[in-house]
Order: sequence, then structure tokens, then C-alpha cells
Amino acid sequence: MDTVLVTGGAGYIGSQTCKALAKAGFLPVTYDNLSTGHRYAVKWGPLVEADLIDKTKLEETIQKFRPKAVLHFAASALVAESVENPGKYYRNNLMTSITLLEVMRDYGISNIIFSSTCATYGKVQSIPILENHPQRPINPYGRSKLMVEQMISDFEIAHGIQSVILRYFNVAGADSEGEIGENHFPETHLIPSIIQAALGIKEELIVYGIDFPTEDGSAIRDYVHVEDLADAHVSALQYLLAHKKSAKINLGTGRGYSVLEIVDAVQKFCTKPLNYKICSKRPGDPPILAADNTLAKELLGWTPHRSHISCVIESAWQWQTNFSKIQATC
Repeated sequence: MDTVLVTGGAGYIGSQTCKALAKAGFLPVTYDNLSTGHRYAVKWGPLVEADLIDKTKLEETIQKFRPKAVLHFAASALVAESVENPGKYYRNNLMTSITLLEVMRDYGISNIIFSSTCATYGKVQSIPILENHPQRPINPYGRSKLMVEQMISDFEIAHGIQSVILRYFNVAGADSEGEIGENHFPETHLIPSIIQAALGIKEELIVYGIDFPTEDGSAIRDYVHVEDLADAHVSALQYLLAHKKSAKINLGTGRGYSVLEIVDAVQKFCTKPLNYKICSKRPGDPPILAADNTLAKELLGWTPHRSHISCVIESAWQWQTNFSKIQATC
């Protein structure tokens, strides 16, 4: 059984990927400081509770587990917060990645799967977005992720570290078996926020901007189910180990939904009208993001089977409903 190191493996996407890795025959070792991740989400391999900036602890972990590859999720990932506090994003996303890459170099680990983002593209020139679309991010979050992409490319040239860089579009939904799902505090992602408003967990739902250049004025995003995303990481790892060839790949469905379409879909699902407050759009939010996922299909054999919006909402609803009941009894 091959061991892989999963930084940020206690988080929403990282933990779902650990589950998929274990099903595929890998042993995922989670390396997480639990600042936003959750101990209960680490179920498929050991947990090392430590900060990624701690080079000594990272070296000890590498020496103990001898991973064949690294899946790098650990990062701060809120666009609005990055605009307000850019230092946090450059510190958490860049400095930790430099430490990780240098330790990989020193211990001869030559394979990394990097969790990047469509935010690296910035203002969109064409839809759907291809991987060769110009990368001109318009917020510090996207810039920090693009800088890490560039660092990884430099480390390949200098040290032979090969990578698959996965640029996510909007990740949503929850584990179909109900074991893990979105649990952020505060919750800023759209679909769980709408569901929490419907369940009475959130006092109000805020829609940020209805003056975008879209049909209904609200921002359009491409939603991919977290289980589909996790499967793509496993496929990317298998591809990298087999072909020893780097790649940069979009992960999305190619179909965008507006914020108001998502609100309407949740209302129909829960058969309950939802009140929402309209606020100004947030700095750094592009109007439309939707992926061209042809390369993911060609290189990884990946097709998002669970990412129809009804499946995404149903799984998220089940998770939020069950999780809120558990929280109420604690």
C-alpha cells in the first residue's frame, strides 16, 4: 500500500479525498493544524496535528511515513477575506508551500497534486474557460494560488518535482454516505448558507450583487460535487505516478448556475420560500466562471457523475440536516 501525505486533510475537500484515496488502496496521512479542519473528519489514516510552516515536524513526518506523493490542500481560501487581509493569504499559502516544496526536494519526493483554483484566471475573456486562458487574478487569494503554481513549476525545472495542478471551480455537496460535509465557521459558501437559512440556522441569507452582467444580474458559478472532485484527485495521483508527466487541469462541469438560480433550486427542494437580503457585490468577485473540462476527461478519464445541481443540493441538505441535529444534542 502506497502512503501519501495529505496537507489539509482534515478539511472539507481534503477529508473527502482521503476517503477516496483509501478506497483506491492508498494510505492517506493527514497533516493538519486543525485551524479550520476537524479531527472527526480524519477517519481513513493517521493524523499528524501540526502546522505546515513547522519544517522540523514536517521532516519528522516525512521520515516516519515515507510518502510516495503529496496532495497539498492546506491553504486559506476566502476571496473576500483575502482582499481585507492579504498578508494572511501570502503567509498561509506561500510560506507554507515553500517549506513543503523544500522538504520534498530534500527527501526526494517528486510527486505533488496541488489544490489550485479558477480564481487564478481573474476576469474571464471566454466561456467555458480553457487551461490556457490568461491568468490575471483579481484578488489576493487567486494571486497567492497562482504564485504557488509558479513555484511548483520552478521546482520541477530545478529539482524534478512533477505535479498535477488542479484548478477547482465551485465545490459543493456532501459525502453520499453522510460521514463528512461542509462545516465552516462562519459559513460563507453559497449552497450551505442557503440551506442553513432554510433550516433556521442562519438568521438571514445575503445575496452579494445583482448588478453583474448576467441574465438575472447575479454571479454565475460552475458547481462540482465534492465526491467527483475527490475522485479526480485519485485519478490525478494515479496519472502522475504512471506517466511521470506534469499537467494543469480544470475541474468543473462546464455548466454555470447563477446565485438566484441556486436560491430557487433550494426553495423548490425544501418547498419553503426563502427571504434574502441583497448587498453590494464583494470586491474581487468575477461575474462568470465556468470550466472547460475536456482535458480532465482526456488525461484523467474523469467525468463528474454526481454534479447535477439537484444531487449537489440533496446531499448538502442531508448533511446539514443531520449535522444540525447532532450539534443540537451536544
